[in-house]
Amino acid sequence: MTWRRVRAVVVVAFLLATLGLPACVTTSDASAPITETSTSQEASTMDSIDIDINGQTFSATLSDTEAARQFAARLPMTLDMNELNGNEKYYGTGTAYSTAGASVVSPIEAGDLMLYGDDNVVLFYSTHANSQWSYVPLAKVDDPSGIAEAVGSGSVTVTFSAAN
Repeated sequence: MTWRRVRAVVVVAFLLATLGLPACVTTSDASAPITETSTSQEASTMDSIDIDINGQTFSATLSDTEAARQFAARLPMTLDMNELNGNEKYYGTGTAYSTAGASVVSPIEAGDLMLYGDDNVVLFYSTHANSQWSYVPLAKVDDPSGIAEAVGSGSVTVTFSAAN
C-alpha cells in the first residue's frame, strides 16, 4: 500500500468513528436514579446546611463562593476534626476546592466555617482577631451559642448535611 492509500484509509476510519459517536448517546429517563449532575444542581441552589456535633445540630447559611458550592455538592460528609489553637477544629480533606475569594478575614467569629488553603475545612468556635491567615468562607452558623461546648477541647466528629 502506498502512503497516500494508508492516509486515505486512516481519514475514512476517523470520519466513520467520529460520525458514529452520536449513536452511542442515550437520553435521560425520568424514572432513572438521581445522578451526580442532579446532586450538583441541587447543591448550587442550596442555601443552608446542618452541622451535627455530638448530638447538637447547628443551622448554617452557605456563603456565596465557588468553594461553598463545591463543599455543598459533596454533602453529606462526616469529618474527624482536629483541635488547633484553642479556637478552631480543622480537617484536611485531600480534595482541592476553589480558592477564589480568599482573603484575610478579621475578626473571625465563632460559627465561621472556612476553607484554609485549598483542602482544609475549618470550623471556628471562638471569635478572635486575624491579621495573617487567608480563608475562603464556606458557611456561617446562624446561632453559634453553645458551639464551643459542643466541640469540646479535643478532636471531634462533625457531620455536615443539607438542611432539613
